[in-house]
Amino acid sequence: MRQASGVPSSSLAFGMASPVDAIAGQRRGGSSVPRVTQGREGTNMTTSSTSGRIRVNRAPVLTLWAAVVAERLGHPPDTALSLASYVAGTAARAKARRLGLAEDAEHRDDTTSLKPREAIRLLGKEVPLVHDADGEVLADAGGGKPAPAAPIKAYVSRAFGQHLPAVRAAMEELAARHDPEELNRIGFRLYERFRPEVPADVTGWGARGELNLEAIRQADS
Repeated sequence: MRQASGVPSSSLAFGMASPVDAIAGQRRGGSSVPRVTQGREGTNMTTSSTSGRIRVNRAPVLTLWAAVVAERLGHPPDTALSLASYVAGTAARAKARRLGLAEDAEHRDDTTSLKPREAIRLLGKEVPLVHDADGEVLADAGGGKPAPAAPIKAYVSRAFGQHLPAVRAAMEELAARHDPEELNRIGFRLYERFRPEVPADVTGWGARGELNLEAIRQADS
């Protein structure tokens, strides 16, 4: 069911740890949940734009979209950013395993703990939750440590640069046409329709592709 009402805009810019950094950390024996970092300038986050087309890699696109969906579900902006970083990190690790760039450590880590944990489902991903010192609900970045929003904002702000407001507006326009629960259910399929096209093999890992703003708006057509 579609809904005509709009979604409140936010002035926030957001993002997550680079997938390359996350997988590198996993290979060094770190947690299976990527550490939130500041990213790396000039690698997978440079953008340019002509006629509503932006060159960017997939990680910040999925992060931004997941945050928009999370806010549509009623989560506060900082919580939405934290949840979004976990969703995008999970997707990056899954792709890395398919390409043979990382071992399947995530499943092992998940099965070693039998302690029940608070979690929510976002875009088909189960996101474990923790509370920070102020009681704010955030994604678990590993070992019960919360994934803070500030580095995520900085990462996606760099990824999209001056084009962030336009990209976010296009995503909000798409999100506003669907009831929140329906949007959460079909949201990842919508993302697959507008995400930047990159090679499916290892050469596409971390590569930039073309993000078309009109494709975002028309993803549910």
